[in-house]
Amino acid sequence: MCSQKKVGIIGSGLIGRSWAMLFAGAQYNVYLYDIDEQQIEVALADIGQQLKLLEGNGLLRGSLNANDQYALIKGTTQLKEAVEDAVLIQECVPENLELKRKVWKGIDDIANPNSILSSSTSALLPSTFTDHLKHRKNAIVSHPVNPPYYVPLVELVPAPWTDPDVVKQTRRIMEDIGQTPVSLSKEIVGFGVNRLQYALLNEAINLVSEGIFDVHDIDKVMSDGLGMRYAFLGVLETTHLNAEGFVSYCERYGKMIEGISRDYKPAPKYEGNIVRQVADQLEKSTPLERLQEKRNFRDLGLSKLSLLKKQMSKLF
Repeated sequence: MCSQKKVGIIGSGLIGRSWAMLFAGAQYNVYLYDIDEQQIEVALADIGQQLKLLEGNGLLRGSLNANDQYALIKGTTQLKEAVEDAVLIQECVPENLELKRKVWKGIDDIANPNSILSSSTSALLPSTFTDHLKHRKNAIVSHPVNPPYYVPLVELVPAPWTDPDVVKQTRRIMEDIGQTPVSLSKEIVGFGVNRLQYALLNEAINLVSEGIFDVHDIDKVMSDGLGMRYAFLGVLETTHLNAEGFVSYCERYGKMIEGISRDYKPAPKYEGNIVRQVADQLEKSTPLERLQEKRNFRDLGLSKLSLLKKQMSKLF
């Protein structure tokens, strides 16, 4: 019998910590597992600090205060303690196929038959690291968008053998903790987020490489242009509103879109001079030693945007 309010988080890195905070905010009992006790201590200290900071800024999720949420998170080096009776096990180990296969075999040997076996992978197809599991029908990818505490989207990607009820149950749990799940009908390389993200990134790199834009101006195209609309509507509904519906948009702009698209260059290689060129411009405005400061700026902005989106959603 699985506890409906117990989750096991496998891996105490940044993603694992975010999952722990999300589940604790929804009053789940969270077991944060790592093989290194010192890493657990570092993770728990960081989580406690983050929860206090969020509370101080009025951005803490859920109805419990920071201390009560923190009390729901327990660190452990015992895999059985983290996994046994958990309704969902969220794996957050590095993107290494052999490592994931090994970790999941260890989990599978002691997991309850009804536990959801969920991976945070952003790139590996679930079929590549769950085919050897006896409970593989419970396997699914729940891919968060970084940073998960501030960006609610979670992609749910089934393996070919995933039980459809597991997808439904996982979706309900993600909604319960305040995330926004989207379900893919089947696994596909890159899932959805990265396929869209990389299409934008490839064209941005090509435009910089050809000297059409510098790094900061191409980023403004998104941050002060397209991104402002997409934050509320998405790429398809934006077209729907930019004409008298989507059919009208295609009639007006379809041939122009086809023509521009044929002018796209092949995907660039992420190596050599262009990497250094882009990096130099980025590091000039945000030096490497100030990355965390800029991340804090990003996270604060995302938190305030999330609050605005919730308010706006009540209007339509």
